[in-house]
Amino acid sequence: MSKSLKNISVVASATVLSRVLGLVRESVTAAVFGASALNSAFVSAFTLPNLFRRLLGEGALTAAFVPTLTQEFEHHDRAGAFRLVSKVASWLLVVTTVIVLLATLAFANAEALVRMAADWGVAEDTSRRLLLGADLAIVLFPYMILVCLAAAFSAACQVLGRFAEPALSPVWLNLTILSALGLGAWWAWGATERMNLLCLGVLVGGFLQMAVPASVLWREGWRPRFDLHADERVREIVRIMGPTVIGSAIYLINISVSRFIGLSLNDAAATVLNLATRLMELPIGVFTIAVATVVFPLIARHAAKGDWQSLTADYHKGLRLVLVINIPAAAGLALLGEPITRLLFQHGAFTAADTHRMTPVLAAYALGLPFISFTSLSLRGFYALRDTATPVRAAALSFVVNIVLSLVLMRWLSTAGLALASTVAVIAQAMFLQTRLARKHPGFAAASLLPNIGKIVVATALMAAVVWGGARGVAALGWPVRAGDFLVVLGVIPVAAALYGATLWLMRIEGREDLEQVIERVRAKLR
Repeated sequence: MSKSLKNISVVASATVLSRVLGLVRESVTAAVFGASALNSAFVSAFTLPNLFRRLLGEGALTAAFVPTLTQEFEHHDRAGAFRLVSKVASWLLVVTTVIVLLATLAFANAEALVRMAADWGVAEDTSRRLLLGADLAIVLFPYMILVCLAAAFSAACQVLGRFAEPALSPVWLNLTILSALGLGAWWAWGATERMNLLCLGVLVGGFLQMAVPASVLWREGWRPRFDLHADERVREIVRIMGPTVIGSAIYLINISVSRFIGLSLNDAAATVLNLATRLMELPIGVFTIAVATVVFPLIARHAAKGDWQSLTADYHKGLRLVLVINIPAAAGLALLGEPITRLLFQHGAFTAADTHRMTPVLAAYALGLPFISFTSLSLRGFYALRDTATPVRAAALSFVVNIVLSLVLMRWLSTAGLALASTVAVIAQAMFLQTRLARKHPGFAAASLLPNIGKIVVATALMAAVVWGGARGVAALGWPVRAGDFLVVLGVIPVAAALYGATLWLMRIEGREDLEQVIERVRAKLR
């Protein structure tokens, strides 16, 4: 597992950089546009190509492509595997281009649909926000082509054991967007011109996200060629992708409906939901995705060999790692949502009222953080076993729960109700997936994890007590608000995290030996 920990640390380190830049990007965007209708329209429009990316790229394609490409490397030569990469990329280019053309045609006629909706009683403000979203979606949809190709190239890199470059892929998007926002501020243009520059930054960033992993494959010996010949491997990928595409489509509709419900609530809702999600993605992206990225090819390899013992052992190690991070992260975000939001986003056009709106939304999302992390890894378990039907049923369950609760809770809790509905939906999905996974093989049962989860909960409770007391102690000092927020984030959080780590260490959390081996190797190299 020590080699896997090394790969996880590589991915996590690269992802830390991308997530930090992502937070900086969102902070600057919030400062420029605030929680305005224009920003909410951008968030909603950008959601669509990103969700299609998950549908055709990182989700269904990766689930089908990684095991198949792994088998190609295991049983055939590298040249054959690279031919498969070219075939998959060719088909992906054709399919995504067609989707972009159809979407552009649909959004170009959005004005007539919105006018019809107005005749049915839809509020004028809602119609205005929907039209803004449609206009921006036309500009942003080509991003989908670039990032879907990037997902395929990144998956191939991971199979080759190259994890750093794909993990750095989002960095280029964040840098180009920050450059575009900086250029708009330097020229002191109006909001519309700055939004156009922001969209241009997205497209340039998408190109770089595709080009970087492609260059890695080039150095490994891959030479791209347009090839639409559908051999048995391609057909196998399509067969595996079929149910996964349906499941991802349900997820796509789920998220899209939630965002557009938010767009219909008020000007700020979509922006607040997006920023809360971004904060959630920091622990998920830095560690959960890093673990899942490394564990997935590993368990896919075990599955290809029929090695159930190694498969379930590595799956549980990965699951334990993500829970060690995300259970305390959930507690921290729920308790310190207000000072974190105020410190990161409350400047420029983002006001104290926006912080007040966002704090309960972040707390509601935080409750689901451990379950999101669990779901992310358990889905990899199903994909490694070539079971794509169960994730479809889990996604359908999540969709129904989310939509029903969103429509009910938004009446009483507004935007926070949408976040709480999403959390309950992911809890239901996680429970469904774990039950079905344990039925497939008893080695997947969660019983062996319960002692470690108990230790994590105890350590998290101690950490939460320190966070709660420390935050109130800082408030009692009477310092200026900004200074107090800095002290909480840079002082209280590190102390609480250190206490949490020390408690787990003293309780001898399982897997401590792997970390000890890594530390000892680092010490040996430094001698």
